[in-house]
Amino acid sequence: MENQTEVSEFIFLGLTNVRSLQCYLFTLFLLLYMASILGNGATVAVILAEPRLHTPMYFFLGNLSSLDIFYSTVTVPKMLAGFLSGHQTISFTSCLSQLHFFHFLGSSEAMLLAVMAYDRYVAICNPLRYTQVMSPQACLLLAGVTWATGFMHALMHTVMTSRLHFCGPNHILHFFCDIKPLLSLACSSTRLNLSLLQNVTGIIGVSLFIITLLSYLYIITFLFLKVQSWESRRKAFSTCTSHLTVIALYYGTAIFAYLRPSSGSSKGKEMIITLLYSVITPALNPLIYTLRNSEVKYATRKFITRKLFLERN
Repeated sequence: MENQTEVSEFIFLGLTNVRSLQCYLFTLFLLLYMASILGNGATVAVILAEPRLHTPMYFFLGNLSSLDIFYSTVTVPKMLAGFLSGHQTISFTSCLSQLHFFHFLGSSEAMLLAVMAYDRYVAICNPLRYTQVMSPQACLLLAGVTWATGFMHALMHTVMTSRLHFCGPNHILHFFCDIKPLLSLACSSTRLNLSLLQNVTGIIGVSLFIITLLSYLYIITFLFLKVQSWESRRKAFSTCTSHLTVIALYYGTAIFAYLRPSSGSSKGKEMIITLLYSVITPALNPLIYTLRNSEVKYATRKFITRKLFLERN
């Protein structure tokens, strides 16, 4: 395929061009990024080290933490470098790579949240069949399909974007290479790209949201109709509240950013919304699961105590 691209690099307009504010934002996002890496890394380490957490629910939580580490790494380091240099540029090839990995990891996370909701449905509504339905082989298959589907979905958008003709301007009104800001700079027709974004991505996102919603509707119905003990209901809900919080944060922001039409006045709002689910949510997820999950808190304390004891001896 002949490369018709005339623009060799793009310039991010970013969050602000005020130098003093950039220094403040650098500190803020550096702390958020460190919290994301350390928090999610600690979650993965605790799940791997603690045998009692070697269950399907925590296997998928480990996958979610791994996704969050990569997810924030796709955008934040480049943004931090731009704050330091005051000039945020990216080559065309690097821009496409960033676009691909951002949507690869984002799509995989959306699918993983649906898989985790299904896992809770089986555990609560069909406990006697749980070990059979969510066998180690089934968990590995679900995780593999999740990552592979996310990769193929992102590859579709990357290939279609690479076929566009960019002849200038090359200023992206964003802090990373996202699909919508790039399409607004294309000199050739973007009708097919927008159609894929609205239809394919929309169908995938809505379908996964419906699966997640139905799973929890079945769970709530089962608990109120079949379970008479309030204590049993409380224990069942306690395993779901963390996941529901993460779902609300992720879907609430992602749907706003991608499934609504863009306008010039809404681009600033879209940038803020993107920050929420790509930078802030990955940093909050470890806290959400740790503070609301007694097993994770116990395993974390045990893991830290064991490490400190080994270091002292």
